[in-house]
Amino acid sequence: MSDTLLASIAGLPEFLSFFFLAILLLGLFARIYSWLTPHDEVALIKSNNTAAAIAFGGALLGFALPLASAITHSISLADCAIWGAIALVVQSLTFVVVRLTIRQLPQRITNGEVAAGVFSACCSIAVGLINSASMTF
Repeated sequence: MSDTLLASIAGLPEFLSFFFLAILLLGLFARIYSWLTPHDEVALIKSNNTAAAIAFGGALLGFALPLASAITHSISLADCAIWGAIALVVQSLTFVVVRLTIRQLPQRITNGEVAAGVFSACCSIAVGLINSASMTF
């Protein structure tokens, strides 16, 4: 193998470590988000509820943005895990605040009100962007 190819492959263990940590944190976020919401996102999505799909997708994107920043800026896997956990808390609190702001948000999403799902998703993504930009430590 050429030196260039070997140099490229040398980063594979670090890539896999950060990738699997990110997937683990994303799964944990999805689980915590589902616990915070009184509705079952997966069941609603399976029943073709567009509002639930948009809200949940926005929440996932809102978390993935700062998680990507944590991966980019961290100095170690542990550092990434810490900042990923901080992002998880911030994004989870985002739903709580949006839920307090919009009356009956979970029920409106359950009822398939797309406006409620879009607003929830946009709030998650907006906070995710700010969360991500704040991680330029």
